[in-house]
Amino acid sequence: MFGELKQAGRYLGQSMRLMVGLPKYGNYVAHMQATHPEQPVMTYEQFFRERQQARYGGAGKQGGCC
Repeated sequence: MFGELKQAGRYLGQSMRLMVGLPKYGNYVAHMQATHPEQPVMTYEQFFRERQQARYGGAGKQGGCC
């Protein structure tokens, strides 16, 4: 029973992160190490900032509703 609750909590947390556009940093690091080992890996702060800009607007993008 506790295992099922723990798994449900993980799914809920993952769903919430995806709804707000914030993928897991650990997944990013694993992907970079597996597929792009020659490239540097962003720090968590850089990763967070890049994901926020990609979702809410950055260079050349219009943010907001108006």
